Amino acid sequence: MHSGGGWGGAFTRWAAASALITLSAATWAQTPHVKIGLVLSLTGPAASLGIPARDTVALLPKEMGGRPVDYIVLDDASDTTQAVQTTKKLISEDHVDAIIGSSITPNSLAMIDVVADGKTPMISLASSSKIIEPVDAKRHWVFKTPQTDAMMASAIAEHASNHGVKSMAFIGQADALGETFYAEVSKFAQLHKITMVANERFNRTDTSVTGQVLKILAAKPDAVVVGAAGTPAALPPKTLRERGFKGPIYHNHGTGNRDFLRVCGADCNGTFLPTSPVLVASQLPDDHPAKRLALDYIKLYETKYGAGTVSAFGSYAWDAGMLLNRAVPIAMKAGAPGTPEFRTALRDALENTKNFSDTNGQVNMTANDHIGLDQRARVIAEIENGKWVYQPR
Repeated sequence: MHSGGGWGGAFTRWAAASALITLSAATWAQTPHVKIGLVLSLTGPAASLGIPARDTVALLPKEMGGRPVDYIVLDDASDTTQAVQTTKKLISEDHVDAIIGSSITPNSLAMIDVVADGKTPMISLASSSKIIEPVDAKRHWVFKTPQTDAMMASAIAEHASNHGVKSMAFIGQADALGETFYAEVSKFAQLHKITMVANERFNRTDTSVTGQVLKILAAKPDAVVVGAAGTPAALPPKTLRERGFKGPIYHNHGTGNRDFLRVCGADCNGTFLPTSPVLVASQLPDDHPAKRLALDYIKLYETKYGAGTVSAFGSYAWDAGMLLNRAVPIAMKAGAPGTPEFRTALRDALENTKNFSDTNGQVNMTANDHIGLDQRARVIAEIENGKWVYQPR
């Protein structure tokens, strides 16, 4: 009788291995998961911003620091009240370790108090610098991946000045995005000796901006800046063209998606936007810090969703995920996922991100800079027949 050999020995070894696998699976299931909540605008006027971010979640790492990751995606319906409610749910009921979102500035601003009270780090996907500046006791917990409105406004003013623009009008959303973007545009216009001659507002749900456009045309600006995001941003340029405006039109970087191009159509030909390098990655110089990673992300995204589907808003979610992927192993030295110690250490690790390349540039954060991108993170693109064309300054 040979207890260790033959079929019986093989069965014994198989049974032991099977038990080990079962035990490992059970142990894995009991391992504290990293929980990441996402508050995204999946319905409502800002849906064209939130949907690419949601679609990117499927591409994010399934493990971070050797721990399984659970992504919990909630829709804020492009509404500030809903954004606050979903954020509270993620913190108090789902006990997430970090939050990514919201897709838009008003919602992100509304979420700041909630994440600060819950001592949970948040990475916003919206534009306004007010989301992270100044880094006070509440914004201590808040970071963002999209370029700030100040960065983009400076790119507009620089491009406009280089092309002979002496006067400029503004039409923006009647919300925090419109207000903060106007403040930055007017500031950088002044630096470039460009006079602001009109300042108009409209609501995301408006179906006409004829009155505002007529006031702008009466001021006879050389160029017009549209401070709006998503498909609602197509209304002002369409109306300006219909009313015969021939000068340059600049968009906010909240228009960097295909849905905006589809809605605006031929009326956006020849217009400009400061944008993420992702939209023109293949056209960038080879030494641009974002080119390689942007092309990698585009390939990953378009392999799953189809050619031409990529947008800047998906890349912002990807970068947020990559920042967390870097920070989680560091934070685990202080505590297990699900603990206050882990969340605090995760926040600290994000703030200490240095020399980290992502799809928009190179990130070097500090205690006073919770985005960490430099001017290479934004480029100017011209819209030509439904495509973005890189414009070297």
